[in-house]
Amino acid sequence: MRVLVVDDERALADLVVAGLSRRAMAVDVAYRGDDADEMLAVNDYDVVVLDRDLPGLHGDAVARRVAERGDGTRILMLTAAGDLTERVAGLELGADDYLAKPFDYPELVARVRALGRRAGAATRPVLRSGDIVVDVARHEATRGGVDLGLSTKELMVLEALLAADGRVVSAEELLEKVWDANIDPFTNAVRVTVSKLRRKLGSPDPIATLPGRGYRL
Repeated sequence: MRVLVVDDERALADLVVAGLSRRAMAVDVAYRGDDADEMLAVNDYDVVVLDRDLPGLHGDAVARRVAERGDGTRILMLTAAGDLTERVAGLELGADDYLAKPFDYPELVARVRALGRRAGAATRPVLRSGDIVVDVARHEATRGGVDLGLSTKELMVLEALLAADGRVVSAEELLEKVWDANIDPFTNAVRVTVSKLRRKLGSPDPIATLPGRGYRL
């Protein structure tokens, strides 16, 4: 799942980014509405965690533009105001869900995950290929019943390969799904992560490399 967090309270935004990243999500951050609008125009996000009161471009305008694009991106709107009028106004602008500040972090995570499932095809709770199993909710991966001890990035790459159901997944697609916008497009991060994942998966190697095309499980 790829998420954009937009909030001018930098300390709060950075905490949310760090927390969601630990939950195996690729997370970008913007502190201004106009910056968020530019990022949304060039990147595909499943969910936007959007503060309403933003400098540059108001959160209402950002939400309206996301809704007008109609690309399936879901909006979780945050605001310090939690009364019914504010909630209704946010939803009418195109927000899919609403969370008033201060909020409990577990609730934020649960709402982001729920919106992510609605953004595209729902991810199965357990992904499986042969004796390789990934429990998406628990962030656990096993082979032959033995825990693989994967890092967050390794787990996310394996999940993307399993979810592809035998389709070839390009390095560019893995960068889009697993890493955030700060990643260098010419990085060898995908190759290095796949190499580490292969070692942990053991023999026989279940990952096929198709030169110039990508990887397939």
